[in-house]
Amino acid sequence: MSLPKPPSFDLSGKSALVTGAGRGIGLAAAVVLAQHGADVTLAARTRDEIEAGAAEIRAAGGKAQALVLDVTDIAATKATLEAGPAYDILVNNAGTNRPGPFTEVSLDAYDVVMNLNVRAAFFVAQTVAARMLAEKKAGSIIHMSSQMGHVGGANRTLYCASKWAIEGLSKAMAVELGPHNIRSNTLCPTFIETQMTRPYLTEPTFRASVIAKIKLGRLGQVDDLTGPLLLLASDAGGLMTGASLLVDGGWTAG
Repeated sequence: MSLPKPPSFDLSGKSALVTGAGRGIGLAAAVVLAQHGADVTLAARTRDEIEAGAAEIRAAGGKAQALVLDVTDIAATKATLEAGPAYDILVNNAGTNRPGPFTEVSLDAYDVVMNLNVRAAFFVAQTVAARMLAEKKAGSIIHMSSQMGHVGGANRTLYCASKWAIEGLSKAMAVELGPHNIRSNTLCPTFIETQMTRPYLTEPTFRASVIAKIKLGRLGQVDDLTGPLLLLASDAGGLMTGASLLVDGGWTAG
């Protein structure tokens, strides 16, 4: 009997783009990709954050650079990404949230969330995929989705709408891009303690209600996502496309 090969998480020689990489999940994604050999570009609007993140990665022996980019500026983002070589990996992570009751969602809140979470994510993925196709390069596109792309939630209609859209986008991309060996998957976390979620999670009643729905009984940390993300980025997940990798502590189990 021949033994199976050990899975390869090695990303040496690969280039990766991470959007929303200044902090939280995006920064953690950039770090783990670099730790496994990828040359990582950290993209975000805030220069100081991504330059600091890239410097820390380089100080630890990794390869990283900062790219100041406002992904909601579709034309400028397209021009910037088209000017460089194709990436092997995209972590389509930039996103936001504006929680509130469905009947009180404003047009401004709708535009902010949908423009970043859906419109910008769509066209970043389109541009990166087009560069992969042009260079006949296999690749992995990882969309940062959410458990809220699989269930509903009170005061989350807008966020749920955006993440369900990303789930559909990823599956349709997998169908079109699969013949070119370009994979598209989503990573779907539960509530992760980050700067974005901290204002909500410091409220004791809300925090307790969240933890009560997580079967493992705790909130997520960014470190909980780095292993699953590495699986999707690397050859270890080479047969995964059109998949939704739920890292939700059992929230959606029932």
